[in-house]
Amino acid sequence: MAFQRARSEEQREVRRRAILDTASTMLEEMPVLEVGLNELSRRVGLAKSNVLRYFESREAVFLELLDKFLGHWLSELREALAIGVSLDASTDTRANQLSEVLSQSLAERVVLCDLFGAQGSVLEHNVSLEVVKRHKRAALVRLEEMTALMRYHLPELEQKEAQLFCLMSLVSAGALSSYSRPPPSLLAAYEDEPALGALRLAPQEALRLSFVSTLLGVLPRKRE
Repeated sequence: MAFQRARSEEQREVRRRAILDTASTMLEEMPVLEVGLNELSRRVGLAKSNVLRYFESREAVFLELLDKFLGHWLSELREALAIGVSLDASTDTRANQLSEVLSQSLAERVVLCDLFGAQGSVLEHNVSLEVVKRHKRAALVRLEEMTALMRYHLPELEQKEAQLFCLMSLVSAGALSSYSRPPPSLLAAYEDEPALGALRLAPQEALRLSFVSTLLGVLPRKRE
């Protein structure tokens, strides 16, 4: 795709969407650390200098995508929790159900978790103060939304506990994201020597156990 010079705000928005859409497609093909600005520019059909007119850096593109993906995920998570958590069940049962739904939902979103994994070490570097502030403001809104969602299904959680649980859930998902795409050599090693499989991490199960342990640890111990 080749673009003519943008002469209106509408045309500029078309360029921005094209850059974001192309970056999103690339993230489906490779980890965020392998997506370079040169290749992104080539695929969009703009010179690198022109891409930088719309986003100040590669990292700024990914921060905007992170907020976009997070918003979509929370909308889908709300529906999944409505189906997967029984509001009339016991506290422990709801904690287990919520953990199951949350871990499965995150494990299915490899790109979102990959972005979380790179957020602190990569994405929040090489960006201006204004970009960071805009990103953090958006993140606060998403955190409030997720916290309210957790407390709706587990009202026994205090506000601070629910908020911390949400933050640690996303950090854990990001940390485990690197295990979601094992290289062929590693898969071959597990297949050739099954005993090595004891070292293999299944992100969804690891997340589920982490979430259950955390929730049962902070919830009141009164039994229904």
